[in-house]
Formats: sequence, C-alpha cells, structure tokens
Amino acid sequence: MSKENIFIFTEQILSKEKGFCSSDGKLLRSAVLEAAEKMNPILLELLINNEKTKMAYFVDINGTLVFDKVRFCHILQNKSFLPDSITMYKNKIGLVDTFGEYLSSKKDVVLVFPHKDCILEGDQSREDQKKDEVFYNEILAPDQVTNLLSPKAFCNAMRYEEKNKYINKHLETNLFDTDNLIIKGNNLLALSSLLKRYVEKINCIYIDPPFNTGNDSFNYNDNFSRSTWLTFMQNRLVLARKLLSQDGNIFIHIDINQSHYLKTLADEIFGEENFVEEIIWAYGSPSGGRAATPKPVNIHDYILHYAKSYSNRKQNRVYIPYSEKYVNDWFKYTDDDGRKYQRRQRGKDDSGNPIWTKQYLDESKGIPLSTVWNDIQQVYADPRAYKEGNKADVEVIKEFSGGQKPEALIKRIIEMTTDEQDIVLDFHLGTGTTAATAHKMNRRYIGIEQIDSQIQIIIKRLQKVISGETAGISKAVNWQGGGSFVYCELAQQNQSFLDQIQECKTDKEITTLTDNILKSDFVSTKINPSDVDVNAKEYKELTFENKKVFAMEILDKNMLYINSSDIDDETLPLSDKDRAFTKSFYDKVD
Repeated sequence: MSKENIFIFTEQILSKEKGFCSSDGKLLRSAVLEAAEKMNPILLELLINNEKTKMAYFVDINGTLVFDKVRFCHILQNKSFLPDSITMYKNKIGLVDTFGEYLSSKKDVVLVFPHKDCILEGDQSREDQKKDEVFYNEILAPDQVTNLLSPKAFCNAMRYEEKNKYINKHLETNLFDTDNLIIKGNNLLALSSLLKRYVEKINCIYIDPPFNTGNDSFNYNDNFSRSTWLTFMQNRLVLARKLLSQDGNIFIHIDINQSHYLKTLADEIFGEENFVEEIIWAYGSPSGGRAATPKPVNIHDYILHYAKSYSNRKQNRVYIPYSEKYVNDWFKYTDDDGRKYQRRQRGKDDSGNPIWTKQYLDESKGIPLSTVWNDIQQVYADPRAYKEGNKADVEVIKEFSGGQKPEALIKRIIEMTTDEQDIVLDFHLGTGTTAATAHKMNRRYIGIEQIDSQIQIIIKRLQKVISGETAGISKAVNWQGGGSFVYCELAQQNQSFLDQIQECKTDKEITTLTDNILKSDFVSTKINPSDVDVNAKEYKELTFENKKVFAMEILDKNMLYINSSDIDDETLPLSDKDRAFTKSFYDKVD
C-alpha cells in the first residue's frame, strides 16, 4: 500500500470516533497520538477491524497480532498526513521531503534532547508579535554550519565619553584592552566573534536570558518549545565557557519554570563538579496582586552559579551589614573595656571546665552571605518606590523600569567574584543594568544586545552613568561619574532581508521581496531558485504569514552578517572606518 493510501485510510477510520475529532469534524492529531501512547482500546479496535489499517499497523507474531505503535505514531507525525498549505508547497518545490524535513539537513540527532548537537540560529529582534516559536529558528546541523560562527565584521563604531561621542580616527590596538564594549547584534554570533580576543579573559558572566514563559518583560519572543529553548541556551553557554578565565564564574538568572532543565544542561556544559551554588533571590512578598492566585505564591527567582574551575575560582568574602537585632542576639557579652563579643566553646580543660573563645564585634566584617538573598529590594526597578527624594532618581528609574534587576543584585555578584579592572560580560544585556553597575564599580564590561529599543535605552543609561547619575548603587559606591565605552554593531549582510521581511505589511510587499531574495546571492543551498515561482497557484494560496515564514526559510543563515575575513571586499557595505575598526579588534592593524 502506498504512503498516500495509508494516510487516506487512516484518516477515514479515525474520523469515525467523535473523541478524535473537533466540533467541525477535523481530526485531532494530538488526541489520537495520546490514545496511541495509552494503547486506547477504542483506537486499537478501530484499526484492527479494518483490513487495510490492520495490515499497516499490526504485526503477526506466532499467531498474535501486535500493534506497531512506533509506525503508527510516525505516520501521524508525518507532515504529509493532514498537511498544511506551506508544507505541501515546500514539498512541491523540493525544499522538504514527504516527512517535512529539509532535504539537505537530514540528520538524526538522538541525544539528551532534540537538536542538541545543532545550532539554533534564532532571532530575538521581533518586538511587535509573539509566536509559539521565535520568529525564525533555523535548526542547523553541524555539516550545514560553514561561516555561521566565523568572526564577524563591525560597523558604526562610536566611543562615548562624558562630553561627547566620536568615531575613532586612529584606532590603537590596545583600545580593547582598556575600554568597555557594547555590541549590537545576534548574541550567538557576537560571542563567537569575541573568542579571538577574549578567550579565557572574562572574569565574570551574568545573564538574565528569556525565561521561556511567553511573558518576558523586554518583549523578547521567549515562548520557545523546551527543546528549542535548551538548544538556544546550550549553543550560547558553550561559547560562554570558552570565554571564562580559569578563575572565572558565571551566574545564570532563571525562574521556577525552567530552572531544573537549565541546571541539568549547565551541569553538562560546565561540569557538575564546577557547580558552586544555587542562589535564591527573593524579590517580593506574598501580598497584593500576587495573593489573588489560589496556589502558593512564588516570590523568588533562582541564580545558578558555576565556575570554570571550582578549585581555582575567584570568590571574595562578602558580608551583609550588621542589623541591630543580629548584634543583640549574637554579641551578648561586654568586655571590661566596653567591647561587645560573642563566645563559643572550643573545648574543655583537664578539670572538665569549658574553654571559651571570644570574637569581638569589631573583628567581624558583618553577617556572612547566605544563598538566600532577600535583603535586596527592587526599589531600583520600580518608580513607584520613589515617593520622595531626588527628582533625577525618579527620572532615571522610569526610563529603565520594566523587568530590570536592581543594581544592588548585580553589585553583590560582581563584588563576590571580581576585582577592579576585571572583565564582566552580559550577553542578554536588556536595559543595561550589568554594564551600569560594572561601570560604577570600576570593572570593565562587555554587553551584547540585539533589540533596537533596548540598545537606545542602554546608550542613554550609560551616558547618564558617565555624567555621574545618582540612582542605583551610586551612593553606596560614592560614584562621581567618568569613564567611557565603545559601541559597535555586527555588520549585516542578508540580515537586512530578515529585517525587511518583518516590516512587510501586505501580500504584495512580501511577494516582491521573496522574488528579490530568489534573484540574490543569499538563497539557501537547500533550494533551487528556479523551482520557485511566486506566480504559481500553490504559492498564491499561502497565507500572508506563511509567505513571510517561507521567505525566512529560503535565506542562507550562514550569511546573516559579514565575516571579518571578507572586509577587503569592496562590494560589501563597509566604510574605511568600519574596516579599520574591525582590523583593530582582531589585531590586524596595517
């Protein structure tokens, strides 16, 4: 029996059971798959009572018919069974096979989670829509990745300091050994570009990635399927580990929904032996709007702390300032000279009398830090907390509110694991809290962010920091202003096509753009442009959204940005200053 006939007969048989169909009579694939997993008797009876489906899905073993559940589920999951219009069209032009898989990317990956050994070339730049998956997330098998992770060229470099901003006319090679860096672009590609200069030179990494809840505060498109999200994180954490110094530490901020999956992934990448601690950040109290839910109220996030090498890690002792209650509870004794102390028994003498040891209050630096951080309030992130006080504080906080973590939280992480002039990296920079905090603490920093609106917030925020703004930890560290940072962008190649696709508003616009892509040099090797006709009936029948998805899929993701090795190509949209900056970054100054 042909595959097409199996599809037809299976659908006919299953449609007889109302429990497998929607109210409009359409077959519910998920309901049937669930029934198969549970070996549902109704399903088995339907299939075994028809000769054709019995032959297709049952095996005779010594006179006993055994249900081939694997084959049945494989047929149901085949994209040619109950296919959508875009799958049928891609199959027609030879972009995918009958199972909906790209012909040139056929590779079974059967490890801990799907796509684990592949590269997720995903995007976080779409701000106006949220979808079940990131707007494009090409899963590239290793044999497809040629130029994707090659070092990229930079453009639009500017240096910001207190009085003005300027493009460096004469770029010194040691510029990147002394200054701070903000990079706009895809963080996977930016991380791979940092490797040549910064491999094993980053002392501390803090990231607050999309939590994969569909409710991210920065408008990231963060509602991934779990395996896709894990691939997204795995690709970036592998590069992050390479950048960490031998005494380096990484902190990954996550919420309750993905923390356990992330912990397992991080154990594999950094090694279980290099797990330092799980920090609980209590950010609120079970009151107000949170109390409306019938279930227990969650008021904390997790921060997973790993080291590059546990035994070599840098970890400075940090204390919480004494509270009056702590002093009264512990330092109960007063010496003849009026000094408070606490005492502990350290043994007994020959007569059995206790021997006491004293610790004076002025000998201890405070309360040792625990792994539950509930004394850091989110006043830095919530403008409503500023009912009184400096007007400038209120202005700054309003600009940078919306999910940001307080500077005090980042300060604690930085002071635990770095010294002055050490390098801090945040490749999910968001509103720039990590950069602002590191700047005030006299640490060097590298920040990576892709979303345009966030970049504008970051630049404005850091300019205020340089000018001596008083919000955040400024008073705690006696911040007076000063310093500088370098801003640059990954130089786009066919990434510009992706931006144009996102901007398309009409069917005519996306059709014209698709035709232009097909005539360009940026078409994926998975497709023969001559097989695609935007005037064909099958293409015209695609929905507007599917036409946009299709346009995304025919682009070669290895050519999103310009490789640094190609910067001397005069046909590329790079200025002489862009080329000079790129050569300086990669130590290729003429």
